[in-house]
Amino acid sequence: MTKLDTQLKETLQSKAREIRVDIVKMLTKAQSGHPGGSLGMTDVFVSLYFGGLVKHDAKRPDWAERDRVVLSNGHICPVLYACLGHAGYFPKEWFDGLRMVNSHLQGHPAMHKTPGVEACTGSLGHGFAMAVGMALAMRADKRDSHVFALLGDGECQEGLIWEAAMSAAHYKLDNLTAIVDRNDAQIDGRTSDVMSLEPFADKWKGFGWHVIEIDGHDYDAIFAAVNEAKVTRGKPGVIIARTVMGKGVSYMEAEGYKWHGKAPSAEQGEKALKELLAST
Repeated sequence: MTKLDTQLKETLQSKAREIRVDIVKMLTKAQSGHPGGSLGMTDVFVSLYFGGLVKHDAKRPDWAERDRVVLSNGHICPVLYACLGHAGYFPKEWFDGLRMVNSHLQGHPAMHKTPGVEACTGSLGHGFAMAVGMALAMRADKRDSHVFALLGDGECQEGLIWEAAMSAAHYKLDNLTAIVDRNDAQIDGRTSDVMSLEPFADKWKGFGWHVIEIDGHDYDAIFAAVNEAKVTRGKPGVIIARTVMGKGVSYMEAEGYKWHGKAPSAEQGEKALKELLAST
């Protein structure tokens, strides 16, 4: 596996720290939302948006040749919003309105509210099905663009996920890559206790997908996996990214699924920010 340039890796690590800080600030102010998965998937999102893995242009959110990033598990939208804000899709002042009535940043992605959001998602499984449709449309239009669908592992308990997966494999959608947040956590407990997904990788293989398993906090692995998925021909690719719920905040990491959908109090938010800022 090719190692990333040291300067690029340091840039990504610095950006990830900034994104995590803004996630904590947004959720602490809103006193509502989903910190665990947002913090856990930060390294993946930073790699996509700031590592050159996704073709996009903040000045032209509707650019026809852009890649599409569809957040199917829409509840972790704080990480998407933070990345879009830092990329220049909208002013960072919008962060203060997270989950407020009529704000630009709703509690789940709303494409008519937020530049850079490709689909209204949150009803689990639906975003993935829409991503399959986008990949089909791009092929029909002969566009050299790629679709990335971000999924939660708890979301993969939904039947719609597997209907869409079967369809994508049938149509050999090699312009589609799914990235699954494999943190073994959902709102009621560990996925292994609530509804076991194993053998998870074998399920995807059985549905005809090219499967790559990685550490979702390892930038070298993230880049290698995305690039491998993009050059694989004849079948869609899925990256199973093992992540830590609440990554970067010690008490969230320790309590796992309990931070799936619970915002930090003012005191907890302050503690989280001190930890994140001390990691510079």
